Amino acid sequence: MRTVTRRETLGGLVACAGAAAFGNRTSRAKDVKAPVGDAAQLTALGMELNAQQRAAGVAFLGNHASVDTHSHPGRFFLKKLIDQTPTTRAFGEAFEDQAIADLAAGNVSAALFCAVADMRLLEMTPTQGLRAARDWTLGEAYGDYRRQIAELKTLLLNPALTPGLTPADIDAAHRNHRSGAVFAVEGGDFIEDRLDRVHGAFRDGVRAITLVHYHVNQIGDIQTEASVHNGLTALGRSIVAEMNRTGIIIDLAHATFTVTKDVLSVSSKPIMISHTNIATAGVNHPRLINPDHAKLVAAAGGIIGSWPSGIGQTSFSDYIDSIERLVDTVGIDHAAIGTDMDANFKPVLRSYRDWSLIPAALLARGMQEEEVAKIMGGNFLRVFKSNLER
Repeated sequence: MRTVTRRETLGGLVACAGAAAFGNRTSRAKDVKAPVGDAAQLTALGMELNAQQRAAGVAFLGNHASVDTHSHPGRFFLKKLIDQTPTTRAFGEAFEDQAIADLAAGNVSAALFCAVADMRLLEMTPTQGLRAARDWTLGEAYGDYRRQIAELKTLLLNPALTPGLTPADIDAAHRNHRSGAVFAVEGGDFIEDRLDRVHGAFRDGVRAITLVHYHVNQIGDIQTEASVHNGLTALGRSIVAEMNRTGIIIDLAHATFTVTKDVLSVSSKPIMISHTNIATAGVNHPRLINPDHAKLVAAAGGIIGSWPSGIGQTSFSDYIDSIERLVDTVGIDHAAIGTDMDANFKPVLRSYRDWSLIPAALLARGMQEEEVAKIMGGNFLRVFKSNLER
């Protein structure tokens, strides 16, 4: 296997038959000066937009707050990670400063900065992609949570970022041309059986937790492994109740349909699936969801973030198709954008500098401005507000 640069990961080098992997990213590095949305760039993305349409996307972001429901900017989760494995080393070094510059250049009002709860456990396999290679040692999960939260707090020293603790913070970030960092954690492993850690996470600034990731944890089953718990565990139900109580958004990306049904049967707040797409007859991958799965989330007032991954997509235009398919399935009030930026599998959107191309393309395809505003951030802000209400 060839040497992997800091902007590539094993996900882009290994055929992923059974699980979506973290993938390669070709970001707009400092030595690449092509303007956002130029003709060559659009050709590479497989997208046709004229200058007026591209300008409409840029103008849209000036008028409306936008939110990415799932991201890992600059792979901050790697900072101060000791005892690295071959998989974590393959991610290269973190590049937070460049990622924050990209957020600013793209005029992204806010993104969920997601720590990776099970990062230390993951390995890349030739046939299944990412999976947990082992279980936790005593205190390890919570210790790694503390490491990543400390790094997130350090990122806030950058003047281009501002804390995203409430919807009002995101609106203010938009007005002030900054990016709100909404802290999130991908995987509830760190909670263990300590419900007080949910409240501690909220005090740390965490506003969303993806219950499960690639490690089958104490909460429930995952899409990419055989069922172990047959849904949500009894402890998982208690964790859901505590998340509702504190105001932390429940994210069911990576969770099975059974877990989703179980969570929705007990949650008093709307949930989200931060990054996935609707499976089709031609593309049916474990990390995708079927229409019934999606409609159940929408019926409970939740949202689903459309994901620009390499699963069933080979171009940016394919990604726009995925967004439209999601809207057709769940309705305009339940669609959002979840890029998995900087840790995606063969992404068809690789830089926040191209963020304006999403509203540009949706507008060009005939969506109304108010509809695009819901997808780009409005729907997430509604769910965010609802979760914080007492």
